[in-house]
Amino acid sequence: MAGTSTRAWTRPHDWAEVVLGVVAVLTFLWVDMSNTAMWTMIVLGALIALDGLLSLAMPGLVYGEGVQIVLGALLVISPWVMSYTDQSTPSLYAWIIGGLTVLVGAAALPVANAEHGRMAGQH
Repeated sequence: MAGTSTRAWTRPHDWAEVVLGVVAVLTFLWVDMSNTAMWTMIVLGALIALDGLLSLAMPGLVYGEGVQIVLGALLVISPWVMSYTDQSTPSLYAWIIGGLTVLVGAAALPVANAEHGRMAGQH
């Protein structure tokens, strides 16, 4: 399994990141929220999904997992920073999706490090 998880377009952690980003982007379709909350979710969700796609295409790119963790953390704190904590449902979505993004990124770090080390040994 370790061999398949380091090939491009096969890592489940990165697919999870893409899905989480897309869900964040589309949340405004089923949750009533302010423009501030909507655009925060769209922008951070799109960045999370794009980072996931980059990590899928280039599995040895370790910094992608770090970016994922940072983006997830930004999504977690966004209700406070962007002042939409009074909107419970959008805040809850931001906290859950952001927290899951951080967890998936942390879980993917050892896989990305192993792939990076394997690729470095081929030079």
